[in-house]
Amino acid sequence: MDRDDVVGRPTGAAKVTIERGPLAKFATAVRDGSPVYQDVAAARAAGFDDIPLPPTYAFSALQYWGKFPGDQPPDPTGGANPMMEIMGGLRSEGGGMILHGEQEFEYHRPVVAGETLTCEGKVTDFYSKESSSGKTMTFIVTEDVYRDAAGEPVLTSRMNLIHRA
Repeated sequence: MDRDDVVGRPTGAAKVTIERGPLAKFATAVRDGSPVYQDVAAARAAGFDDIPLPPTYAFSALQYWGKFPGDQPPDPTGGANPMMEIMGGLRSEGGGMILHGEQEFEYHRPVVAGETLTCEGKVTDFYSKESSSGKTMTFIVTEDVYRDAAGEPVLTSRMNLIHRA
């Protein structure tokens, strides 16, 4: 598959509603004992409008908690997510390993319970290179942009998956 065939392709779209309960449970699960994730008064005293998203919540839980089936936008991938197509194809052709190489979060402002966000994802880079052991490594980089009700970006999440032959 060629870079020009992949970069820019959509990876999905979603609408999510941020809820206090899942935020509190997630913070507990990752052993973050800060009261801002458990107590609205503590969150407000810390300068938030409500319970804020824990930093890595966007990767682990955001699209699983608060993503109601009837509220979802049409699937922009047409049922063909390029991440699964590429990595699945490489895996089935020659085995190898798929690694989660990197994850990055850019918060444009605090995201808090009670907000409803829309998300659109796309492939932002695709390339291959040789590892030090002479194996081919294929990289696919994706970006999800979450927007608030006004359409302003509030969170950008970038992920890099690697297939090593």
